[in-house]
Amino acid sequence: MTIWVLTADASRARLFATKSSNSALEELESFAHAESRLHDRDLTSDLPGRAFDSHGSGRHAMEQRVDPKDEQAIRFAAKLTAYLEDGRVKHRYDRLYVAAPPAFLGVLRDHYGQIAPLVAGEIDKHLTQCPPAELRAYLPLSL
Repeated sequence: MTIWVLTADASRARLFATKSSNSALEELESFAHAESRLHDRDLTSDLPGRAFDSHGSGRHAMEQRVDPKDEQAIRFAAKLTAYLEDGRVKHRYDRLYVAAPPAFLGVLRDHYGQIAPLVAGEIDKHLTQCPPAELRAYLPLSL
């Protein structure tokens, strides 16, 4: 049985694998999404557009539907879950544990799709820079 452990935040992620609760975590892949580290002003090209009021002759600025930082987090979550989906289709793992800060964990959940049944557990902590030995302490004793 192969178990994958994903640690992620909105700008970086690391994927580990293990065979059992006794074996060490081996890093398989690391991911980076530099756009998530940019400021809002660097993510948007200009000011929001302008629109006319439906009644009267006034004009107002149109608001963006999604905050630029949130949009980047959504894109990164989609990239990560696409990788996990590819691993599921190729039977590269049997169970998955996901560790992410609460806000990004929610974004990831929205993209689980077909991998949802393989998610054996979630850890709502920021552990992307945690060494594998320390990360192991956050996982259940019997994987």
